[in-house]
Amino acid sequence: MRAAPRLVLLSLLAVLVLLPYVWMISVSLKPRSEVFQATLSLIPKDFAAVQNYGRVLREIPIGRYLLNGVFVCGSILAFQLAFAIPAGYALAKLRFRGRGVMFAMILLGLLVPAHVPAIPLYIAAANAGLLNTYTALIAPFTISVFGIFLFRQFFRAMPDELLQAGRVDGMNEASVMLRVALPNAWPAATAFAIFSVVAHWSDLFWPLIVINEGALYTPALGVLWFRAEEAGDDYGALMAAAVLVTAPLVAAFLLAQRRFIEGMTMSGMKG
Repeated sequence: MRAAPRLVLLSLLAVLVLLPYVWMISVSLKPRSEVFQATLSLIPKDFAAVQNYGRVLREIPIGRYLLNGVFVCGSILAFQLAFAIPAGYALAKLRFRGRGVMFAMILLGLLVPAHVPAIPLYIAAANAGLLNTYTALIAPFTISVFGIFLFRQFFRAMPDELLQAGRVDGMNEASVMLRVALPNAWPAATAFAIFSVVAHWSDLFWPLIVINEGALYTPALGVLWFRAEEAGDDYGALMAAAVLVTAPLVAAFLLAQRRFIEGMTMSGMKG
């Protein structure tokens, strides 16, 4: 009974969070005539799913946009993990000169908004001839200070005895990290993967700057182009495109939510 008020409060907050997504799905099923009615109704009187989703699939290469998003986000995540895991392990478990200064710089990096280095990064990409390429979408995000911080916190919570056992067995430090620490870091990796993929899948700012070829559009940029060039005021079709773009993120989170919660919990166990 003591938990009942908390459950009610959490349920109400969950409804508030989910309501925009539910409304988006509802609009994607409605004909244009029902979208601007004075009365609000989640259930359409006339279902127009075939027309709305059919228009999206017919008029824009939504599959291409989704594949671009998978490739870009997957590449960014792979590079970020390759850098963040060794860096986080070193900052958490190794003793070396300047470790405190390096960690302070990591914390300072967390305070810098992503928009601040956009102009110098754009100039560098333009001078290197990388505009309108996958490299321009991927390269600026290959190192994540948040990822380094997250793995550092996770590895600090890992018992030193576990790592020492590997050293006693004759492993060098790289083997200890790869064969002992890394297999136990999947919760943190899953949590970071959710943050990284969601951020870059829905990112519109950077792709809008460096990409103007339709074949390279990311999901968010593709929906923006559809809104400007094709959909107009057809919000049913526009919401259908938004549903198709966000559905993979929702499915991925539902599949990984347990490890996501474990990663976030364990990463905050030890300061």
